[in-house]
Amino acid sequence: MQPNSEDMWLEVTLIIVCFAVVLWGADRFTDGACGLARRLNVSELVIGLTVVSLGTSLPEFTVSFMSVLRGSGDMSVGNVMGSNIFNILVITGASAFMRNIQVEASLLYRDIPICLMASVLLCVFASSSGLIDRWEGILLVAYFCGYLFMAYRVALMDRKAQAVAGSPSASRDSSEEMPMLRIIALILVGIIALVAGGHVLVDNAAAVAREWGISESVIGMTILAGGTSLPELATSVMAARKGSYGLALGNVIGSNVFNITFVIGICSSIVPMVVTEITSVDWYMLIGSCVLVWLVGWTSRKFCKWEGFLLVLCYLTYLTWLLVR
Repeated sequence: MQPNSEDMWLEVTLIIVCFAVVLWGADRFTDGACGLARRLNVSELVIGLTVVSLGTSLPEFTVSFMSVLRGSGDMSVGNVMGSNIFNILVITGASAFMRNIQVEASLLYRDIPICLMASVLLCVFASSSGLIDRWEGILLVAYFCGYLFMAYRVALMDRKAQAVAGSPSASRDSSEEMPMLRIIALILVGIIALVAGGHVLVDNAAAVAREWGISESVIGMTILAGGTSLPELATSVMAARKGSYGLALGNVIGSNVFNITFVIGICSSIVPMVVTEITSVDWYMLIGSCVLVWLVGWTSRKFCKWEGFLLVLCYLTYLTWLLVR
C-alpha cells in the first residue's frame, strides 16, 4: 500500500529538516573534537578513532539494539554491515571529493588491518552457523576493549612525542586553544543533534520502506544503514573541508570497528542473533570494501577525487544489486 499524499509531505519535510539538523550538529561536533585534540595534545586521528567514532556510532547502536530486542537479528546485523560498507566507500569517497585526503601511515599499518580483522571475525561467526552466539558476542566486546586500550597507548605516545618536540603553548598562541567548557558543550550539542536528527530521519524512511514491502535485511543494509551513517558522513565531510584529514578518516575506521565489536558484541551477548537473510555477496562487500580502501590508500598515500568517485561508484553498484536482487 502506498502512503497518502499528506503522510508523504510530512515525511519529506521531516527528512529535509533532520538533514539540516545533522549537518549543523556535525559542524559543532567537529569543532569540539578538533579543540579536544589540541587541548589533550594528541593527534586528530586518535580523537577520530575514539571520541568522534563513538559519538557518531550511537545511532547504529540504538537501532541495532532495539532490533535485536524485537527478535530481528537480520535487521540488526544488516544495519551494521550496511553502515560499515556505506562508511568506508561513500564517506571516504565523499570526503575525497572535498579535497585530496592525506593518509597517515598508522592507518595503513595499524587501524585499517584492525578494522579488516574485525570484519572477517564477524563473517566467520555469522556465516558458520547462521547464529552469533553469546560467547561470540563476548569475544567481540573483548576485541573492542583491546582496541580501546591500543588507542589509549597511542594517545600516550602522541603526548610524549609532542612533549619531546616542545610545549604546544610555546609554538601556538594560547588564544587558539578553545576553553574546555566550550569543547564539552560543542561535543554534547553536536552528538544530540546528530543522534536526534538521524533517528527521526531513519524512522520515517524505514516506515515508508515497510509499506512498500521491502525485506528487513534490505531495509537494514540500505535505509537504516544510510540514515544511521549520516552523523559519520556529515562529520567526516565537514572535517575534510576544514583540512582535518586524520579526523575524517579516523572517524570512518573507528566507527566501523565500534559497530562490529561493540554494537554487535553487546547485542549478541544479551540476545543471540539469528542471521539468515545476509547473502555471501553482502559478506564479500563488507570485507572487500575494507580491502579496496586499504589498497587505494597504499597507492599514493592519499585519496584523490577520482579515487573517491571510484569508491562511491562501487557502493552505488552494490546498492543497485540490493534493490533488484
